[in-house]
Amino acid sequence: MLKQRILTVVVALPTFLAALFWLPNSTWALLMAVGLGAAGIEWGRIAGYRVAVRWLFSASLVASALGILALQRTGGEFIYSLQGKFVFGLAAAFWLAIVPAWLSSRWRTRDAVLLGIVGWLVLIPLWYALAWLQLTPVRLLVALGVVWTADIAAYFAGRAFGRHKLAPEISPGKTWEGVLGALAAVVLYWCLVVLLVPEFSPQLVSGLVWVLLLTAMSIQGDLFESWLKRLAGLKDSGKLLPGHGGLLDRVDALTSTLPFAALYFAYPLTRA
Repeated sequence: MLKQRILTVVVALPTFLAALFWLPNSTWALLMAVGLGAAGIEWGRIAGYRVAVRWLFSASLVASALGILALQRTGGEFIYSLQGKFVFGLAAAFWLAIVPAWLSSRWRTRDAVLLGIVGWLVLIPLWYALAWLQLTPVRLLVALGVVWTADIAAYFAGRAFGRHKLAPEISPGKTWEGVLGALAAVVLYWCLVVLLVPEFSPQLVSGLVWVLLLTAMSIQGDLFESWLKRLAGLKDSGKLLPGHGGLLDRVDALTSTLPFAALYFAYPLTRA
């Protein structure tokens, strides 16, 4: 299993980075729409849809993305368009208000329509954030680095020191010690980013607040998908990535973080 996981990363990560830095933004957005379609099929599996309905739901997500892409403004104003404000506003409301209440109450639902709406709220803002942030690839890479650093640090801190379960009914492997390890690691990560990347040097304080928020949101995104999979009786969302499970299993933390990363970079106040 570990060998498969490493081999998948060795193949997928360089391919992803090459596309991130070299593809034109419109081509990148279309490539991410393909990933969106694959994630949509996996979401349909979690929601309990029949195979035909999964493909229909996936197609509706891709159609939404292509519609947004057709309406978007060009260049740096992408995020300020009406559709951008709408999509990220919905994402912020969902992750800040609805998901915490959902998880704290351990709400159980298998309503097909509701889970379809939730799937749109989870996946379309992720696609939109990936599309816009690629206009400045280093920003997207830094945001991804926050999530990857938090994930790796939480795993090793939890393995080494984990005693107190974070949410045993949702994800028994996660511990509060892992959370603390993730928070400490992302603080160090951001200090390195500020030192090494001139663009971020004026953002030490606002950036620290940002990376701590992203860390908390990444944990929430992971827990939310874990809860839905538990309700569906699934261990993995799919089998697309050998050794890793499905695509959603790899981007669950990104669904809740990248929309906030895009908002951080979008508004001048946060750059002061």
